[in-house]
Amino acid sequence: MPSLKDLKNRIASVKSTQKITKAMQMVAAAKLRRAQEAAEAARPYAERMGKVLAALGTAYAGREDAPVLLGGNGQDKVHLLVVATGERGLAGGFNSSIARLARDAAIKLLGEGKTVKILTVGRKGNDILKRSFPDKIVDAISFREVRTLGYVQAAQVGEKVLAMYAAGEFDVATLFYARFRSVISQIPTAHQLIPAKFETAEAEPEVTSSGAIYEYEPDEEAILADLLPRNISVQIFRALLENNASFFGAQMSAMDNATRNAGDMIKRLTLVYNRQRQAQITKELIEIISGAEAL
Repeated sequence: MPSLKDLKNRIASVKSTQKITKAMQMVAAAKLRRAQEAAEAARPYAERMGKVLAALGTAYAGREDAPVLLGGNGQDKVHLLVVATGERGLAGGFNSSIARLARDAAIKLLGEGKTVKILTVGRKGNDILKRSFPDKIVDAISFREVRTLGYVQAAQVGEKVLAMYAAGEFDVATLFYARFRSVISQIPTAHQLIPAKFETAEAEPEVTSSGAIYEYEPDEEAILADLLPRNISVQIFRALLENNASFFGAQMSAMDNATRNAGDMIKRLTLVYNRQRQAQITKELIEIISGAEAL
């Protein structure tokens, strides 16, 4: 059984840890508000771009002259998995849930005889996936030194993906990230980037509130040539913002649980300490009384 000194030191240690987790919870809560606002502000832009591209892409449905970013190169042999995770831990299962979704997709593709390549965005995703697929990771991008993620970082990843596609290094690219829903709910999501994949409902011609159909100038080919590469960076930017909000939400929840657990542990240790101290005092009193009676 530990001594009173050991118990006292343990209680002091847990209290110090509780202060740290409480401080991290407050910091995450402060950062979450800004990150959530940024993620929610990016959603309409990314969704609207998807609708525009889907509407324009209907003109090329089934055509051989469709842009390669829209229709693909006609092959499905090499898959690139772009896995976006956090740069830091202490966020519960946030990073592992994204990596698990990507790992399951990689295992499924490998079982079908496909070739898998992995591009990680975020240090934690690279640390997790290199244990299972050390030879599949082609590059690892980290923004740990960047204080505020912006479109510049997303464009850097987008340019990397487009360069690999132009070089014929893969046929299909899929982006993995966590979509922010609430502080306690972050949804691991897979979104196909190349060839561009849109919801069926988005493929309808765009109309205004008055029912008029949009007409585009210049023609669809020129617009798609400009928007399709930009859409890659836009979708990656949205994923980074969603991930950022999800990370702080998960960290806030994890640190809150850690603070509560530390409080429970302090109560249990204090109870053991008081009982042991009382037992020691009782033992000393018995020894004193016994010695007095012996005299």
